[in-house]
Amino acid sequence: MKISVLLEQRRLGWNELDKMCSSLEGIRFPFQRNGSLVARFSSLYRAACTDLSMAEQYQLPPATVEYLHRLVGRAHGLLYRSSRSTVERWVYYCMVITPQSIFRDICVKVAFIVFFGLFTLSALLAWSEGTFPGYAERILGSDQIEQMENSFNRPLAGNFDQYVAMSGFYIQHNTSIGLQCFALGPLILPSLCALGYNGVVLGASFGYMTRSDVEQGDVFFQFVTAHGVFELTAIALSAAAGLRLGLGIFSTSGLLRMESFRLNAERALPIVLASIAMFFMAAFTEGFISPSPLPYFAKASVAIFSSGLLMYYFVVLGYPTPPIQLALMHNGDNPWREIGGVHATR
Repeated sequence: MKISVLLEQRRLGWNELDKMCSSLEGIRFPFQRNGSLVARFSSLYRAACTDLSMAEQYQLPPATVEYLHRLVGRAHGLLYRSSRSTVERWVYYCMVITPQSIFRDICVKVAFIVFFGLFTLSALLAWSEGTFPGYAERILGSDQIEQMENSFNRPLAGNFDQYVAMSGFYIQHNTSIGLQCFALGPLILPSLCALGYNGVVLGASFGYMTRSDVEQGDVFFQFVTAHGVFELTAIALSAAAGLRLGLGIFSTSGLLRMESFRLNAERALPIVLASIAMFFMAAFTEGFISPSPLPYFAKASVAIFSSGLLMYYFVVLGYPTPPIQLALMHNGDNPWREIGGVHATR
């Protein structure tokens, strides 16, 4: 018997499982004290998982595979849904599902390699004036270098009113950078060029100010050390979210273009939220801590703590574990489909 014919015969089970999911969604404890219901539901769920595996193995039409992915995802969410409150579930998704979905996203890896790779290379070239003379001047231009030197020509000082005003300014400024990187994402190549350009320019700025003959370097690092970790990470994440949208347009995996774009937009949501959080933390730090007269040791401690926090969130919490990988696979890498009892529909 052909596998396609076999799966068509199994469609009755899919329809039954689909109807059960629709009737149970929105119920906080759908299987409480109902052994027969959970037994039947579990049986249909296991059968649907088997059918999904066969459908992928024998490369059945993408619409059938996508339908089974969503059906299995809905059933998985209902069957293994805990009795946590909405707040607890949001915390779970933010602290467990989201970092793991970001960790395994290829667009995030590409964006981080492009941005931080070019940033590091450009900083080294700008710092090595003897080996690469005139590099920083060609990248930044004499006017921008002069502006940087004038900006950090005096020791940092300020009052609370100035900090509040500067914090609001930096939120607007940082958000505009993130929006630019994100907006160019669907075009892929312009997004990578913009990301690379920002990496090269920022790296050249850091490298130039690191030179021993630049007197303003100490004040510069007094200002950028505390908030730099959050800000640079946010720029890379913004570009990664845009690239995820672009991937949905140009690589549809057999789906309709708009359907592929919608699915990748769902996958980009955790990256967008993480970048927004990074930008706000960078703006707060840049407005209140960076320009303050605190000793450099305190600002370096903030940077070290921020780096450790991000490493813990994106690497330690993000390192894939089999149960979460299975849940993400069933939900199309979208960790938000089950929040609040709202699941993907057909």
